[in-house]
Amino acid sequence: MTRINPRIALVTGASSGIGEATAERLASAGYKVYGTSRRGAQAGRRSFEMLALDVTSDESVQAAVGNVMRHDGRIDLLVNNAGFGVAPAGAEESSIDQARSIFETNFFGLVRMTRAVLPHMRRQGSGRIINIGSVLGFLPMPYGALYSATKHAVAGYSESLDHELRTRGVRVSVVEPAYTNTAFDANFMEPDAKLDEYREARAGVSKRVREVMPVAEHPGVVADTVLRAADAAQPKVRYTAGRLAKRLRLLRRFAPAGLVDAGIRRDLRLDAPLASLPPRTARAF
Repeated sequence: MTRINPRIALVTGASSGIGEATAERLASAGYKVYGTSRRGAQAGRRSFEMLALDVTSDESVQAAVGNVMRHDGRIDLLVNNAGFGVAPAGAEESSIDQARSIFETNFFGLVRMTRAVLPHMRRQGSGRIINIGSVLGFLPMPYGALYSATKHAVAGYSESLDHELRTRGVRVSVVEPAYTNTAFDANFMEPDAKLDEYREARAGVSKRVREVMPVAEHPGVVADTVLRAADAAQPKVRYTAGRLAKRLRLLRRFAPAGLVDAGIRRDLRLDAPLASLPPRTARAF
């Protein structure tokens, strides 16, 4: 599909995984797509151009957005995808510096990108911003507290921003997948303050994540959802991406809180037999 005047899309974190699949899907639908990564253009054939962009740098963000505006004069769609996770760990096992680091990319990077494109979208009187969130934006993830916190922040920011911008022709949506079969977990940041008290539980949750990832849904499922949100005449604020994400959204909405809580703990195998607890703890039950 080729458009005479293609819409211009900017996709952050497009060197692999969900970002790359999204950029390819948008390009195949007729968008002119600029993908970004810290390294910029890389070897390999793509249907979109790659730009160097570090979402943690004000100067880098402004330079990349300015580059697109000079070449095309508009930005119709921003997909905020860039981000990383921390390997499963207790919240106590990450320093304040590490907490700041993950928020700097996963949340403040998204805010930087949004602030950079919004003046252009407001002048155009149109635009779409789609933020890649997670089911962890509405569900807890034990031993993933920092990543969950960033995705809760993304969801809240997206919903509030959409209310602010609707009357200016700009709409904001958040796309929330569950487990997705990418190399995302290969780039996990290791916790920098590991404690022996969490060693066994940390290993158990890590094992469960490794079991699930190979059979998780393909990033193309998320890309299709992004395209649907981008092209919708009346876009929703929140979209789940994939069957598991949809089920989890329904459970969160309709199932009793205790049932959801128990299901999370059972899936991650958090409730060890009393015999494995220290004697003093076991006697408290």
